[in-house]
Amino acid sequence: MTSLRKLGSSDLEVFPLALGGNVFGWTADEAASFSVLDAYTAAGGNFIDTADGYSAWVEGNSGGESETLIGKWLAARGNRSDVVVATKVSQHPEYQGLSAANIKAAADASLRRLGTDYIDLYYTHFDKPEVPVEEIITALDELVRVGKVRYIAASNISPERLEASLAFSDREGLARYVALQPHYNLVSRDTYEGGLQDLAERSGLSAVPYSALASGFLTGKYRPGTKVDSARAEGAAKHLETERGQKVLTALDEIAQSHDAPIPTVALAWLAAQPTVAAPIASARTVEQLPALLGVADLTLTDAEVTRLTDASA
Repeated sequence: MTSLRKLGSSDLEVFPLALGGNVFGWTADEAASFSVLDAYTAAGGNFIDTADGYSAWVEGNSGGESETLIGKWLAARGNRSDVVVATKVSQHPEYQGLSAANIKAAADASLRRLGTDYIDLYYTHFDKPEVPVEEIITALDELVRVGKVRYIAASNISPERLEASLAFSDREGLARYVALQPHYNLVSRDTYEGGLQDLAERSGLSAVPYSALASGFLTGKYRPGTKVDSARAEGAAKHLETERGQKVLTALDEIAQSHDAPIPTVALAWLAAQPTVAAPIASARTVEQLPALLGVADLTLTDAEVTRLTDASA
């Protein structure tokens, strides 16, 4: 039985891999999405990450497609209380920003699409520095007080704004962020390490990193001379052109071979070993992609292996 990990100061206990919902309604249709969700939960997974804006960037979509599919699946399976559902506010085309009025309206819209009366973890998706943290936290606190949201979290926020938010919550006795969702992986470390990571550690926040596999680059399928059929191929392939990308692939290859483990499992295990990280996020558009992600729950790297990857990615 895989040990669940506690999220910050909350009483939420989550599987050490969060299933990314960005592909649901984009590269995974309803049937594929249901199959992936079924397989993830059958393996012990309980932490699903989505956002109200997924996947508004797709032609013909209007945003909220991922939440809608997850809501249909929750209703069909009758397992709402067994799953930790995280979603986000600020990027839906009809609910842009973090004004108090928008936060409340967007939360209601997410609840309708998810077919539930509460959100376990509600993130501010992208911080909006023009909105005072006092307004954002007060609005989020009201959602917690009326039971629409259990816990709050932040994604894509500066250390300064995060610190101001936490200080306001503490001073006023309002809901306080329990988790942070940074962009963080072996080829993107300065997006979290430093001030943000230090603050999370000092403040008892758990990190739930997104882009944990660098849009697929850290799966190992991108190699010189190969062409990958993926909606994210262009972004992932650019890492091949860097010395760091090549060093990381070499280290991943060797460590994966020594454990007889898939390369994505090793890349996720490095993340899971980092201070503050509770559960990396990774998405799968097919059931076949899941085992390499779920393996992070059972793979513990040695200190030497963690150091090897850290040095390669410096």
